[in-house]
Order: sequence, then structure tokens, then C-alpha cells
Amino acid sequence: MKNALVAKILYEVADLLELQDVPFKPRAYRRAARAVEDCPTPVEDLVAEGRIRELPGVGEAIAEKIAEIVETGKLAYHEELKAALPVDLHALTAVDGVGPKTAKLLYEALGVRTLDDLERAAQEGRIRTVKGLGAKTEEKILRGLEEARRAERRVLLGRALPLARDLCRRLRATGLFARVEPAGSLRRGKETVGDLDLLAISDRPGEAADAFCAIPGVEEVLARGPKKASVRLAGGLQCDLRIVPAESFGAALQYFTGSKEHNIRLRERAVARGLKLSEYGLFTSDGRLLAGEDEAGVYRALGLSWIPPELREDGGEVPAAERGELPRLVELADVQGDLHVHTDASDGEMTLREAVEAARARGLSYLALTDHLKFAAAIPGLSPDDLRRQIEEVRRLNEELRGFTVLTGVEANIARDGSVDVPRDLLRELDLVVASVHTHLRLGRGAMTERLARAVEDEAVDVLGHPTGRLLGERPPCEADWDEVFRRAAKAGTALEVNAHPQRLDLPAELIRRALDHGVRLALGTDAHNPSQLEFLELAVLTARRGWATEEQVLNALPVSELLAARKRGR
Repeated sequence: MKNALVAKILYEVADLLELQDVPFKPRAYRRAARAVEDCPTPVEDLVAEGRIRELPGVGEAIAEKIAEIVETGKLAYHEELKAALPVDLHALTAVDGVGPKTAKLLYEALGVRTLDDLERAAQEGRIRTVKGLGAKTEEKILRGLEEARRAERRVLLGRALPLARDLCRRLRATGLFARVEPAGSLRRGKETVGDLDLLAISDRPGEAADAFCAIPGVEEVLARGPKKASVRLAGGLQCDLRIVPAESFGAALQYFTGSKEHNIRLRERAVARGLKLSEYGLFTSDGRLLAGEDEAGVYRALGLSWIPPELREDGGEVPAAERGELPRLVELADVQGDLHVHTDASDGEMTLREAVEAARARGLSYLALTDHLKFAAAIPGLSPDDLRRQIEEVRRLNEELRGFTVLTGVEANIARDGSVDVPRDLLRELDLVVASVHTHLRLGRGAMTERLARAVEDEAVDVLGHPTGRLLGERPPCEADWDEVFRRAAKAGTALEVNAHPQRLDLPAELIRRALDHGVRLALGTDAHNPSQLEFLELAVLTARRGWATEEQVLNALPVSELLAARKRGR
């Protein structure tokens, strides 16, 4: 799956064109890059099937360039543009505080080409000497470098999950595998993964390993054998395949899913019962196999109910399983609507009707239209008059629809003082108000706590959107007394969003669990800006499950009429 490689090159072309002050084209390349990056289908399949122009923003010229990257691994046009600025622009601009123009300035002033060059320049205090930058920019870059270094080694869940599924699909299609499944942190739904672990059963392990090493997208074979093979995929991600006997598959799946801490608890439990647990199975002291073929049997033999992979973090799941008190976690099939969607009325790339069709195609029965209200010159948004016209448009559309409802809504900005600028005379016409922080994310802990608390206590606000403001690999979460925010949100009846965008997954799982302890309800939203991004809803569900959320704790697991009655302004 070459989506990441294609997107990386298109993003860099956009940056290089912007540095040359080329109009219009940078935006077109970025739009195409986002569409490729977010597409769950392998881009090489779309090219082979002649469907690449189905992606938003991909016209004839860019389609030809995508095909060239898929076929050759590079783009001649990209190489020509790089000759004028020979730096690792993709890596440098991943650092908070470094945009394309800053990268060019640093190259021209200090010869910075790579992350290592940038780190040396920052540590030596040379960035502050560059005209137009200064000490504050240097400090911001140093902080951003820490995030970028972590991101270098890990891949977002939203990118890794479709990649792993595509690999499994291709391996099954060879006919050499009786079973092949993802394991590791991916199976636990972690927000980022360091590598991919696949577990398989095959009665022809040598041929199966060869087929794995020859799969499209493999750049380098690191190891090959009948029990384990390792490869490096396009984009640099390592993938390991382990082939195990059928009688050990369940034990191996449990072992290689982890986490390490969870596995230690299980081994301790086995030892306390005079047993031995390994990736080969659960054995008595004299070597007799008690369980191993399936995971549930391993847990059952240890006196536990089966523990969902998302909970296996040594967070109290083992004692809860012993007592039979594990929650029934929310599932994707429980979710009936998407509560955060943008259209081309603000900064989205789809019409309202396209959003509706995408939601219906995914089996949903409603969506909340949450275009931005205008709050900054750089972000397209609705004026009060625009919002009035949109409300009327939604009314007319709902009269046509059967079995589907569009909820009128907005995403409003939370100002520095915590105020939320929503036209109060239109509140009765709005089904859902999502309020989010988009600016001044580095306020002190006390100021940010009060800012968020004031927002959740606003009578107009139904949902606090992407609460921590983090961008994985780019921007750390804001600092706040989260228990205070959760307490006041629960008292006010304001839900907290689990934003499904792969770079957000916000609230994070560890904060979801604390929020639920305070009695807060969750609202799952994709933050979709084009039709393919509605696929992200599964990521919100995985994140909510990691936070121990049940169906009853998720607002949009309700039918639309019950949702409207359950939100703050419906009471």
C-alpha cells in the first residue's frame, strides 16, 4: 500500500511550489495528498483499476503523477523542484514551528537540510541568530523536535490499520494461509504503532513466507524463514510475519498482542496455579497442553473471562475479568450517526449531499453538519447569515430524505477567555453545537482549565470538541486540570468528543476513562472534510473502547430522537 509514499511526495510538491510563490497549485496538491492519505483503499489498486480520479481533488494532471509514483517510486517533477531546495522538507515541516518558508530560511542561513542539522542548530543556539526567528522560535522548534523524533519511529493507527488489513487480504488471496490476523499494538487499537505484527497458520510455511516477502510494497527483506519473516515496507514501516501451529494460534495471538504488562499479569497468574504460559500455549507442570488453540480458551483456563484486546494495558482488566465485571464495550455497529462533519460551506471538500450519501453508504442513520463559524481570517467559516441559509437548506433536504436525518449544527471556536461565539438567536434552530479550541493552545494549566470549564458550562455548548487539541507527532496536548474540566462538564451536561481524525484521536483513551468516571458522556465524530474520511468513525470507536466506554455512554449510539432528548439543550 503506497498511499503514504504518494501523499508524502504530493505534500512536498505543494510546499516547494508555495516557496516559489506559484498560485493555486499548492492547494490542489495538498488536497490530493490528503485524499490519498485518508483513502482506505491501496492507491496502486485505484491506479490499476483506472479509478484514481474518483478521489477528491485528483484531476487528470495529478492522476498521471500519482501513477508515475506508484510505478517508479518517485516523481520526476518532484525531483526537479527539489533541485532548487535540496532539503528533507517533509521531515523539517513535521516540526512544530517550521513551515516551508522557515525551512528555506534555515537552509539559506545555516545550511539546515535534515532533522539532525535542525537539532544541532537549535541546541547550539544558532536559530535565534537568524533574522526573523529569535529565541522563542528556537525554543518552540526544540519542543517540536521531540514530537517529530517520536513520530519518525511510529505510524498513526489510521494509516497502519488499512495497511495491515490490505496485507492480510493479499496473503489470504494466495491460498497458502489457513488464517492470518494482525496482532501487536495495532490490535489493541493504540493511537500509533511502531511496526506491524501478523500471525498466521499455514501447512506450507516456506511457500507462505516467500509469498509474504514478495508481496507488493515490500522494499527490503530483513529475514526469511518458515516460522518468521520480516520485511520493510514502502514508507519504512517494518512488518513481521509469524507462522505458528494451529494448536498454538490462540496462545500466540494473545502473547503477540500484548501489552507486555498485561502478559506479565497473566504469566504471574499461571505460575500461581502451577502452570506455564507462553506463546505456545498454557501447560501443566508436566508439559500437558491445557489451552492454546483459541484465545478465549487460554483466558478461561486461567479463570478469566475473555478480555478485549483494547483493554490489555494492565489497567485493572485482569481483576475485573476474574470478577466477571468487564464492561460490554461499545462497538462500531452500535453507532448510529456521525456528530462532526464539515462541508464545502466552510473548509470541507464535499457538498452536503455527498456527505449524506457517504454516511448512508456506511450504514449510518444521521449526521451532524458542523461547519465552522467564522472566527479567523485563515479559516473559512460561516457568518450568521450563512448559517441561517444552511439551516434552511438542511430543512429542505430532510423533507426529501427517508430513513436518514441531517442535524443542524456548527463547530464554534472557544476564545481565549472561554467564551463561545454562537448566534444566540439561532440556538433553537441548531440541533448540535460543538465548541473547540483552535488558537492559544499553550496557555498555562490554570488558564486553560478555566477556559475549557467556562466553555462546557455555556448553555449553548452540547459537545467539547477535540478537547486536548493535540496533533499526534506534531503538537502535544494542552495542559489542564482535566478532572476539574470533566467534573464541570458532567454537572453542565456537556458531552466530550472522541475525535476520530488519525492525528487527533482526542480525547485520548486514558482521559476517556477518567471522564467516564465523572459521569460524562461521549460524542464520536470523524471531523470528516471529504467523503472517505467518514471511514474514520471506527478509530473513534477503538479509542472509546480503550477508555472502557460502553454503548450507554456514547451519545450517538442513540437513535436520533433520543439523542436530541439526551443532549444538554434537549433536556
